[in-house]
Amino acid sequence: MEEIFGKHFSITEPNAVNTVIYKVNKTEKEFLEESPKFTMERLDYSEELVGTNKKKTFYIDEPAPEGNQLLILSFGKEKVVVNSGYLETHNNLVKISNTPIPMKFQTLYSEEDTEFRDFEYTPNLKRPITIIDPETTEEVKPTLYFDKDTNEVKGKCKLQAKKSYVVFEIKDNKK
Repeated sequence: MEEIFGKHFSITEPNAVNTVIYKVNKTEKEFLEESPKFTMERLDYSEELVGTNKKKTFYIDEPAPEGNQLLILSFGKEKVVVNSGYLETHNNLVKISNTPIPMKFQTLYSEEDTEFRDFEYTPNLKRPITIIDPETTEEVKPTLYFDKDTNEVKGKCKLQAKKSYVVFEIKDNKK
């Protein structure tokens, strides 16, 4: 029987806000040459009502011994607040920045149905980019395909016409 080790933490938010949290992963050294340096993994959560607020408990399977960097996105009416956080694995403590961090993100909008570019995956099928529907806060799931020319697994996302999306990509500042 396989044993899974994990951590969890909770946040409380108003009903008008919907928070999603991503764990930022560094790509393993053996895959760095042909893969993105960082990938994002959306955390699963459970939710319960506490008075007029929501309490969300987020789960991290197999946390890194040195801790995990977190990207926290809080979607409200007409805006997205971005914060960074850090899970200290040794004492099960999550530290969240006091002020939202400046971060580059892009809003996509098109008058016609469209596909959003090819993006690379790591060998374990993690990706450096995520596209989120701000109304539902759900990810737009990519269609995977094998690019014979580059010998890589890539993805494309189909986007609906006359609808806005938020795109986040983690890049290495050194490039």
